[in-house]
Amino acid sequence: MNAAPEGARREPPPAGPAGETGARGPGRRGFLLGAGGAGTTLLLAACSGEKDVSSRSPVDQASVVAHRVTYPGDLRTAALAVALENQAVGVYTSALDAVRAGRLGTVPHSLTSFLTRAKAQHTDHARAWNAVLTRAGKPALTDVPLSDQKEITATLAGATSAADAATLALQLEEQAAQTYLMATYSVHRTSEIDTAAAIAPVEAMHASILRFILGQYPAPDAFLPVDRAARTSLLTV
Repeated sequence: MNAAPEGARREPPPAGPAGETGARGPGRRGFLLGAGGAGTTLLLAACSGEKDVSSRSPVDQASVVAHRVTYPGDLRTAALAVALENQAVGVYTSALDAVRAGRLGTVPHSLTSFLTRAKAQHTDHARAWNAVLTRAGKPALTDVPLSDQKEITATLAGATSAADAATLALQLEEQAAQTYLMATYSVHRTSEIDTAAAIAPVEAMHASILRFILGQYPAPDAFLPVDRAARTSLLTV
């Protein structure tokens, strides 16, 4: 066999099975699969706010993505607000049912009237907060995706007096008022700031009425606090 002329271009050896000279690299398919896996890990990490979520189970990883993507950023505050309003509507509906069934004993007309009017106003508030979500292209909330919902429901189910129902209602009103006050300076969307600023005073007035019904001073604070404001971690969506 004649030797190749000096300086002639040599062809690379043919690719062979792994382990032999010229073994194949990952190839286009392997590269794309690898890139896709890396991209998924980066997406999960970005959505969860953590540096690495690859150690999580597939179920936990899916939960992280669903939890963060549905209502991102400031919209989580709006989603929280809708959930709080829906929770209040449900509590007031059940409380009125308990009044009619006689399960709360003697109930003053002032409380029954308050529950009826406040229920309607909370329905309006939920509609306003849902409008913030839908205008941003996100789904409206019609249920109560809050981790304390079972506890609140159980508390109301165990109520045996008008005072029990009014105390629970006061808890919800104080929480809502403080949550919306905090939202006015913690979110950036103008629509959310406007909605929070318009609703927070109404929730504070609800709380004052309930304190009066319970025999408490209606306005105990010179400045509305935020220590009982709900956090978005309360959301289960």
